[in-house]
Amino acid sequence: MKKIGIIGGGQLGKMMILDGKRLDNQFYILDPTENCPAHSIADGHIVADFNDIDAIKRLASKVDVITYEFEHISLKALQELEKMGYKVYPSSKTLGYIQNKYTQKKWLEDNKIPVPRFVPINSLEDLQQIERTFSFPVILKTCTGGYDGKGNAVINNIEEIEEAFSSLGSLKVPLMVEECIPFIKEVSILACRSVNGETAIFPVAENLHKNSILDETIVPASISEDTKKEAMEVAEKCLQAFDAYGMLCIEMFVTKDGHILVNELAPRPHNSGHYTIEGCYTSQYEQHIRGILGLPLGNPDLIGPTVMKNIIGDHDGEANLLGLEKAYEFRNVKVHIYGKEQVKKGRKMGHITATGLNLEDVLAQVRGAFDVLSFEDKK
Repeated sequence: MKKIGIIGGGQLGKMMILDGKRLDNQFYILDPTENCPAHSIADGHIVADFNDIDAIKRLASKVDVITYEFEHISLKALQELEKMGYKVYPSSKTLGYIQNKYTQKKWLEDNKIPVPRFVPINSLEDLQQIERTFSFPVILKTCTGGYDGKGNAVINNIEEIEEAFSSLGSLKVPLMVEECIPFIKEVSILACRSVNGETAIFPVAENLHKNSILDETIVPASISEDTKKEAMEVAEKCLQAFDAYGMLCIEMFVTKDGHILVNELAPRPHNSGHYTIEGCYTSQYEQHIRGILGLPLGNPDLIGPTVMKNIIGDHDGEANLLGLEKAYEFRNVKVHIYGKEQVKKGRKMGHITATGLNLEDVLAQVRGAFDVLSFEDKK
């Protein structure tokens, strides 16, 4: 039995624990929300902020290895833990490259991994002269803290520059600009490297977004074999370039000519990998635990065509799920509810998956189940 510490107690941490408990591991979490999704199944919970270095050190003192379920945490804390001799995976070095989007893109570029063109923004004047470098539209991004479309602003013309600059904080956090890619698909690959050096790469997944939030993941992706091969090669290069251990998610664009550009990386299990729980021989969560403990990695292959659909809050209120009985009339469907006490508009409350022999059938089952599920609005 090993004791594993997770910085973060959200749904990703919860699903790590669910898989890791089968191997008789104990889990201790750090999360500022007392009744976070992972709280009810953790062996211990330190209620503290993600940047509370002393609290993170207390977590480390209780466990054999530290990991994390999202990247917006104290980099300094991880660096101090490593100096004290604690095992941290992914390492502070990996997080340091990935936590800042500009640093991440620069490291990818330096390692000859294809990315959209990008430049740092150091002043409003830099942004006002962006047309010298790129054609409109362009994307203004915060280098830190953004997710699910937050921290991004599309600029279509010079008149929109000042509003976009102001909306992202006017350089209270670092900013960068990327060219807009006329991609035909967004795809992602989950890759894992064990501390024993073994690697495993999951299939290419096709991702559909609504309001900049992942809506559906469809596997296998509907792309050419050449594009799949290129994507897998890029994923392997990313694992090596970032010296990553445990799970790494690589989000990519497929261009009109069928080539791959890397959009963003996440050094952890990922929303687009929920499908692996039912759809693959080994889930991304079990793979992550195996990887950071140095166990042999599992088979990442797809069992059969699989679809995952997120359940996203459409109002603010208490989380009272309705329609589960009707959803389970779709026999291949699995419903995952995260256990968040409050629904919020745009918040991920759960997901639905189905696996089968026919992609059209599983897609219909997932969408059918989604249509009958809702959270009651008590207002």
